[in-house]
Amino acid sequence: MIAIDSPKPIIRVKQTDLDVQDIEGLLRVHWKIKNLTLYSSFYTRIDRVFLLWGLIAAIIFFTAQFAPLNWGTQTLIGSVLTLIGILGTVRLAWYWASVEQLRWVVYCWVALMLGGLVLTNVVILGTVWPFLLMYLCPLWLGLSGVGYLCTAWGLRSRAFLLGGALHLLAIALLLYLPQVQYSIAGLITSGVLFLLAELQWDMQPTSNYTRLTVAERQFNQQQRQLRQLELPQASRIDGR
Repeated sequence: MIAIDSPKPIIRVKQTDLDVQDIEGLLRVHWKIKNLTLYSSFYTRIDRVFLLWGLIAAIIFFTAQFAPLNWGTQTLIGSVLTLIGILGTVRLAWYWASVEQLRWVVYCWVALMLGGLVLTNVVILGTVWPFLLMYLCPLWLGLSGVGYLCTAWGLRSRAFLLGGALHLLAIALLLYLPQVQYSIAGLITSGVLFLLAELQWDMQPTSNYTRLTVAERQFNQQQRQLRQLELPQASRIDGR
């Protein structure tokens, strides 16, 4: 059950005292010119899943809205990008999902994206249900909304619950602005994903970490204590 009244903020600045499963494959970004720091952050593998899908969603939806490409070409591009996103999700998220005992969430997203991909190709390239062509944006917003709700249940996260609700509510907005429905779908889908990648979202414990060694479990416990103290110390990402 999701704790709606949890004292933890729904989203906040990224925490630096990360657990083992988050440190694995961590990507640091630090752009600077001489002594001037332009941008500095870090991205876990899960953050990179969000960035990957945010970029894919932006390309697909904004291409459909603005690019002078025929539907066949757009479908081919979208299909390739979606398959890349699915494979990237499994590769990047599998270790984290295994430790957190949330592999079923990965399966859920894979099933939703594959189902949406098949249905989109049938609608655009086939002659079956051609009237559904105008409902592709509601279809993908709905699939994403369901995925977010499943993720919210698995992670016991209010942030993902709100993300799912936003996607589902956005479907109603498309009825009033059909001319720019692809732009709306792109902004909602990619915007939420980029936000999740850049900030720390709430999540309640989902695993007893049986897949980790004793030392790794002890490290996670220490990191959890540091997060609870909320000490403004230097980053402890590397365990120091």
